Amino acid sequence: MTEILLINPNTTPSITDLVLKTATGFASQGTTLRAVTGAFGPRYIASRIGYAIAGHAAVDAFANDHGHKDAVVLACFGDPGLDALKEIASVPVVGMADASILQACALGRRFSIVTGGERWKPMLEEFVASHGLADRLASVRTVAPTGADIARDPQAALSLLAEGCTACAAEDGADVVILGGAGLAGLGATLAPKVDVPLLDGVACAISMAEALARQRPAKAKRGPFAKPAPVESIGLSPALANLLAK
Repeated sequence: MTEILLINPNTTPSITDLVLKTATGFASQGTTLRAVTGAFGPRYIASRIGYAIAGHAAVDAFANDHGHKDAVVLACFGDPGLDALKEIASVPVVGMADASILQACALGRRFSIVTGGERWKPMLEEFVASHGLADRLASVRTVAPTGADIARDPQAALSLLAEGCTACAAEDGADVVILGGAGLAGLGATLAPKVDVPLLDGVACAISMAEALARQRPAKAKRGPFAKPAPVESIGLSPALANLLAK
């Protein structure tokens, strides 16, 4: 039995429910999933300030979860707080964006990302560059509705998303297209037949990678940037997070 915790640092419970439902459809038999929602911050992350706050919300959610887990999935495309979670967690932590771009590189030479919210374009370009994969990125295309808007009314955005995915392959030279965003979870199955190259769902990528790493049970780093940090006092944090940092 593999137990995976999904952390949604957005503060909209319906997005958490959507991600959990989608992830359940992709999970293997024998995998148990549960999900938590950020306790503070924006309802949906669509800017740099929202992204920064979401990183704090993600580690706070982790600290306040006391259930058993064999792996953690950060269920927000763009992965706010991913490195911090990897630093403090003793189990593998997988981000939706991180897993997606790595699996896209396994399928083709160049990939594109399609998501909701225009501010995500430079943010995701910087994210890919930080992974040393800027030359593998064909494009980032965004549609005007944010991920939250799309989650509320997915049918209204399907044509825009299909156009964006098609243009990535036809105009930008993408061998693989990633559908990114927690609010877009589950739409890949509907859009895939309309796209002439492989279309990856960010939730599916994260779940498959988390399951694989959980089965391997890799040891926690004892040195390097992802070893647990030295104890430090703090103020103004939730008791659980303050206690985690103090250990």
